[in-house]
Amino acid sequence: MKKDKKITALFLLSIAGVLFSGYLSGVKFFSKTCAFRESCPYFFGYPACYFGFAMFLMLTIFSCLLFINKLNLKKGLMGLVTVSSLGILFAGYFTLRELPTLFQDGFGAYIFGLPTCALGLLFFITIFILSIFSIKKI
Repeated sequence: MKKDKKITALFLLSIAGVLFSGYLSGVKFFSKTCAFRESCPYFFGYPACYFGFAMFLMLTIFSCLLFINKLNLKKGLMGLVTVSSLGILFAGYFTLRELPTLFQDGFGAYIFGLPTCALGLLFFITIFILSIFSIKKI
């Protein structure tokens, strides 16, 4: 059976997100410093990257189950929409807090040109949009 390209893309984006946030979380957990010389925002007393990792892990689980046809398409896509929506709100909040640094120091203030929260936000937005388009296709 031919895999839907959007489901494959959702799966790959989710894996990329879990690898990126997993790297950030691992560096913070083992070295007690934040990766890429950035500020390390906290949420409920824990590094924000831990929560990002948990959300990307949930997205990976949903998309993997969709990819291997073990989850109802509509339920899986709604799960992706829900978690990515929470991710957008979460990463968007921390990205907004980084805007003063970005405006003051420019893109050179960050190794990738944007704060890692903004990069996570881009992943969440992309997953959200692909999920919405896939739902409309059903």
